[in-house]
Amino acid sequence: MGTNSSIEWTESTWNPITGCTKISPGCEHCYAERMAKRLKAMGQPNYANGFKLTLHDHSLNLPCAWRNSQTIFVNSMSDLFHEDVPPAFILRIFNVMKHAHWHQYQILTKRADRLLELDPLLPWDDYIWMGVSVENQDYTFRVDYLRRTNARIKFLSLEPLLGPLPHLNLKGINWVIVGGESGPGARLVEPSWVIDIRNQCQEAKIPFFFKQWGGTSKKKAGREIEGRTWDEMPTMERVVKIDSNNN
Repeated sequence: MGTNSSIEWTESTWNPITGCTKISPGCEHCYAERMAKRLKAMGQPNYANGFKLTLHDHSLNLPCAWRNSQTIFVNSMSDLFHEDVPPAFILRIFNVMKHAHWHQYQILTKRADRLLELDPLLPWDDYIWMGVSVENQDYTFRVDYLRRTNARIKFLSLEPLLGPLPHLNLKGINWVIVGGESGPGARLVEPSWVIDIRNQCQEAKIPFFFKQWGGTSKKKAGREIEGRTWDEMPTMERVVKIDSNNN
């Protein structure tokens, strides 16, 4: 349940949980759902339940066996804060991250309300990054929930970007990822939406990462904005500086 990843902003994925349910427009063409169905058809045992939420105890300790430090996207095939994941299992995942502290972990959720609810129980550290997904203006409240957590590094994944996000409140945010939707039925992203978010990040001195324009052929569409790629990542030095400016 751990694999090298083709996702541009990470190195590996670790999936002690698979499966999810849709809660907002960004979920409509879920890549993880498509992949889970394909893996089930191929007979992959961890996907015997398809995209039904499933906990995998046998995958919990995988990061401990990976001795070389790497950046790990936690639960790329699910949502760690899904309402049906018991708090005790979430804590077990965090404890594994604390034990295998030589890695960098990236967690992403659409369920920012549950993230905030469980936040007091979670043992945050610098190497555990927490992000929320926001697809359009109606879901910027997730950023407010994230901001109120004790996560030390907070990031936004504005993907699939389905509308403009003017006047983003980036206070306390350490990193922004933007991407258009890809795959069958992909909804198009307007370049002006992306450029505006990039400009907001530059003004706020927040690292900006542009993942893709997307579409039905994301490789052909590429990932350049005005002739260049944007692969900025947060560093602890920059995080400390931003946090001190916000206090």
